[in-house]
Amino acid sequence: MQNVTVSFGAATVTGPSPVAAHIMRQPGVQRVPSPKVEMFIVKNFFEPELCQLLMMKIDAERRPSTIADANGDYAFRTSETCDLSSYDSLVVELKRRILVLTGLPAINGEPMQGQRYDVGQEFKAHTDYFEPSGEDFAKYCSVAGQRTWTAMLYLNEVEAGGATRFKAIDKIVQPETGKLLVWNNMRVNGTPNPSTLHHAMKVRAGLKYVITQWFRERPWG
Repeated sequence: MQNVTVSFGAATVTGPSPVAAHIMRQPGVQRVPSPKVEMFIVKNFFEPELCQLLMMKIDAERRPSTIADANGDYAFRTSETCDLSSYDSLVVELKRRILVLTGLPAINGEPMQGQRYDVGQEFKAHTDYFEPSGEDFAKYCSVAGQRTWTAMLYLNEVEAGGATRFKAIDKIVQPETGKLLVWNNMRVNGTPNPSTLHHAMKVRAGLKYVITQWFRERPWG
């Protein structure tokens, strides 16, 4: 767990970031035991029948996924994406639960997205934050700032493949219906954390559905 260090005169207090401390006070939270990343898992976060309805929405409105910088690799991200309506009752309820869990401001959340991975599709190793040295950094971060926290909900169990691999912390997260994975893309000092590099591994059989909610430093839009 990353720590925040605050000085009060001669005294020094060390602990997790404020958001991480809030998450750890919520019921059913499992902390991933790594000193490199603030990361948490909540099983059964969303009911299976609600996950099924969200999968149907993704199927009905999906489009090819895009990426800010694919480094010239046309196959870097091969999934499909669904832009979910912020007025949809299911989306509203999912976001409400994520806000309760994290304590993050609603106005700092990006529009929620669904992703669908067919057999052979993947999202190669990447970070959710925008690289400060990247040519498109100003384009994506000038208004709302850097991406801070990611909340990702797995909507189904995949027949084979489809795990999320965090190589730097030697952690592989398997898709399970209704399981939420939450992590801090920043170090506690506010700089991007390269240890959050993760790979949405290829689906070998079946389909994989997830929903992602990203948060920013400042209000979105």
